[in-house]
Amino acid sequence: MLPFISRSLAGAAFALCLALPAHADSYLSRLLNKPVPGGVAVVDLGLAAQAPKATWQGKPVLVVKDQDARWLAIVGIPLTIKPGTSQQVSSGGRNLPFTVGSKKYPEQHITLKNQRQVNPNPDDLKRIEQELDVQVRAYRTFSPVTPSNLLLDKPVDGPLSSKFGVRRFFNGEERNPHAGLDFAVPAGTPIKSPAAGKVILIGNYFFNGNTVFVDHGQGFISMFCHMSKIDVKVGDAVPRGGVVGRVGSTGRATGPHMHWNVSLNDARVDPAIFINAFQP
Repeated sequence: MLPFISRSLAGAAFALCLALPAHADSYLSRLLNKPVPGGVAVVDLGLAAQAPKATWQGKPVLVVKDQDARWLAIVGIPLTIKPGTSQQVSSGGRNLPFTVGSKKYPEQHITLKNQRQVNPNPDDLKRIEQELDVQVRAYRTFSPVTPSNLLLDKPVDGPLSSKFGVRRFFNGEERNPHAGLDFAVPAGTPIKSPAAGKVILIGNYFFNGNTVFVDHGQGFISMFCHMSKIDVKVGDAVPRGGVVGRVGSTGRATGPHMHWNVSLNDARVDPAIFINAFQP
């Protein structure tokens, strides 16, 4: 089986790679290269006997080998990056450019009965700050393991109820944009890991409720939250398709749903890219 590609797409990907000229976009580039705020840039690092290292904005980035033996940097672009800017990935003494395109995200207006989840009190704010620090450290994990796959499975089967990047207004007040995908599925539905990984953080947080972080390798991390139950513990090795918990409505949630974040080099990016469902 070819690396990073599901069995169902392996044959098609191989045929595609054979048909492409040596310096054309690779299969992974065609699949993942969505260089917009909240997207992913795929940067060609060239040929090398060993995996090169690469950084962007001082942080290490995921590097994988594609089917044509070229090394690629898979760079997560945060929503805060200004469209139209030119960026550079550093690798082996070279600066390799890419340009951030534009993408317009819609708005979502949500009504919450619990006013503290809109304007937390001082004790809540202290708790939120402590919890944020713990979660940011988890997002910044960079293990040497190569991810088992980059074309991910959906953690649950169900319709999307909220897309990535949506500008959110709670009781009329704007808050942080939506940093993941929400799936409308019943409480208790098993949540499955979209790729093999290691559980690096679990907790019950003010906004996220019951939460699990899974490290897939090299800064490629999934986060699941609002869970009714956590079925893993820190340090567990989770296979692709392994159950990490159950859908719920803990934390700041108006009802049961599955919220899934994907992070690359500490940038929250659109998980739809990795399930072949990205919409420009």
